[in-house]
Amino acid sequence: MAKSLWLASTSVYRQALLQKLTTNFQCAKPEVDETALSTETPEQLVLRLSAAKAQAVANRLQNDGCPALVIGSDQVAVFNGQILGKPHTEERAFAQLRSFSGQSVLFLTGLSVVDNESGRTDTILDRFIVEFRHLSDDEINCYIRREQPLNCAGSFKSEGLGITLFEKMTGDDPNSLIGLPLIRLHQMLKNFGVDLLLQGQ
Repeated sequence: MAKSLWLASTSVYRQALLQKLTTNFQCAKPEVDETALSTETPEQLVLRLSAAKAQAVANRLQNDGCPALVIGSDQVAVFNGQILGKPHTEERAFAQLRSFSGQSVLFLTGLSVVDNESGRTDTILDRFIVEFRHLSDDEINCYIRREQPLNCAGSFKSEGLGITLFEKMTGDDPNSLIGLPLIRLHQMLKNFGVDLLLQGQ
């Protein structure tokens, strides 16, 4: 039986990113506790959670007798050594963006692929830095009102109007900033014997 491809996420953003490579995949909620451990660095957190998400779905599929490759991903934004949560309110979004004015924010993304037949797991860490230009209060308020980035870590959507807030972006793959590093993912899947480019022939 051929392995099916699964994304261990119900994020519409990650689904849209994976659809750039293939529409031949299914999604499942990983049901993983995302609470950080007390001794964990942000890097360790995203590596652990991306692997745990992929493994949780891989285990369920294995119990159902479904051979699969499962993709898991986790991301945090880090500013002044602190992990940033989603703002959820306009007031918190304003406070986050105001603190970022003229500053840099680091985005860490863990990416895992699990083969539930062999048990093999590959996990990588992707780093992306966003440098914000100096923002006025009017600009911040206008941006929040127009794009409502209340469920986004960092209070912006780089794939939308959020790009106007930046001075510079530094990283290997802009898709990483949205939550799924596609360049690394394509190579990882090739290492598992799946070439999504050639599948489209």
